Amino acid sequence: MRVAEIARFYKKSTSTICTILKKKEEIRGLDAAKGVTRISKQRPRVLEDVEKLLLVWINEKQVAGDTMTENFICEKAKALYTDLTSKLPHTSAGNEDGFKASRGWFDNFKRRSGFCSIVKLREARSLNAKAAEAFAAEFQKLMVTECYLPEQVFNCNEMGLFWKKMPKRTYITAGGNAVPCHEPIKDRLTLLFCANASGDFKVKPLLVYHSKNTPAFKTCKVQKSQFNIIWRSNSKALVTRIFFIEWVNEVFGPAVKKYLVEKNLPVRALLVMDNAPAHPPGFENDLLEELKFIKIKFLPPNTTPILQPVDQQVILNFKALFQQCFEVTKGTNLTFQEFWKHFHIVNCLKIIDKTWDGVTKRTLNSAWRKLWPDCVLGHDLEGLAHEQELPVIDEIVSLGKTMGLEVNEDDIQELIEEHGKELTTEELMDLHREQQQKVMEKSSSAEEEEKNGEETLTIRKICKMWETVKNFVEKDHPNEAVAGRAVNLFNDSAMSHFHKILKRKQKQVSLNRFLVKVARKEKDSIEPIDNSDSLSDSESRPIQ
Repeated sequence: MRVAEIARFYKKSTSTICTILKKKEEIRGLDAAKGVTRISKQRPRVLEDVEKLLLVWINEKQVAGDTMTENFICEKAKALYTDLTSKLPHTSAGNEDGFKASRGWFDNFKRRSGFCSIVKLREARSLNAKAAEAFAAEFQKLMVTECYLPEQVFNCNEMGLFWKKMPKRTYITAGGNAVPCHEPIKDRLTLLFCANASGDFKVKPLLVYHSKNTPAFKTCKVQKSQFNIIWRSNSKALVTRIFFIEWVNEVFGPAVKKYLVEKNLPVRALLVMDNAPAHPPGFENDLLEELKFIKIKFLPPNTTPILQPVDQQVILNFKALFQQCFEVTKGTNLTFQEFWKHFHIVNCLKIIDKTWDGVTKRTLNSAWRKLWPDCVLGHDLEGLAHEQELPVIDEIVSLGKTMGLEVNEDDIQELIEEHGKELTTEELMDLHREQQQKVMEKSSSAEEEEKNGEETLTIRKICKMWETVKNFVEKDHPNEAVAGRAVNLFNDSAMSHFHKILKRKQKQVSLNRFLVKVARKEKDSIEPIDNSDSLSDSESRPIQ
């Protein structure tokens, strides 16, 4: 096209078009940040690098689950600008007269890059941190004025447990489009845990199930009283006010009184709990006369995840129950689906007993570090945090070994330490280069595949056209011998080259398909899905 036609098409002046064409190599060499469509002399080159590295940093923070605010991002942008300008010649490391990371820049950067702000969790949004801080200070003063000992202060909380739940989704092969319908397993129960602040006394848990008696007790010839739980039942498997009062009067009160007498401590106790529907204010009037030594202290609303001791790490440790479920299938020929069908409530109760007994005294004591730090033994909060990580690390290692991976505690600890470090500017630049290299490789591979595909299509068209010409010549030429010699000569000298290209590409495609099939078979052998129990013979046959 002529310059005048291009100018009319884009509605620009001819001088502008001439300037663009004159600087086309310079324009092609620009490496602008994401979303930038206009380059001006006022926009320094280093700012492009700042925004590209900032996007890499934001992505890493997002993967880690960290919270990022506008001020946090702007501070990082200024730090990156300072680091990059300090490496340039004839520049100082200061940022007094340079990039300010203003509100206008942030809005433009957000619009160009396409990221937005979201609310992470509804629960986190509704938490009342100020009320939690005030209550903790008030609670610590109360412990001093009333002279409560850690052995006399208790905390209880409920936990819902889907002890037998199968996934809602599954994977099917490319040829299939449906699987037989089934009722998803989602059996649920509720547990109420309670222990004192010193961690040396656990109260028998309350368990609420949807059934009063189950066939599993008769099959296994056991009774509910054999387990270290108080069994109650209702249709929703939830702790009610009646169940909670019964548990306090029949279990908590007598057990605490016996414990304090054996310890030669004053018979007085404080029970700290949240304002759940099962234990609203005023239920002290329902306590038995001999249990009036029990005082109640309610946590403020929306502070349970911050202050509730049982919520801090006790429930986290108890959830090692699921690890036990995975270990049951180890060393057997049962698939997890087959095992799950025979996993009944008696097995669950045994694991609950074992797991609750395995929650250590130190774990129960350290759970009070936010509400009552003075009662924590040794006040070694750093050691407590390290101890809290150990069960999680052990669980990761155990699951990794179950999956056949070679992993140990040192590998996990090294990964945690590396994850906790802030990425430097040089590391962000390396990550950016790796990402750019992957994009370029993917782009070049796509272009090569597209080029090969177009070339193959063109050759096929030409071969088809040649077949048409050959048939026409052999049929309508008056001299068959001359026509045959001409056709054979052209086949041998010209068309044989293109036939070889098509044959070679066909072998390459077949090899790729073979490798994909092998990879799929290996994956299926690692993660087998056995649907033989839910499919009849007619359903299991392939669709014709």
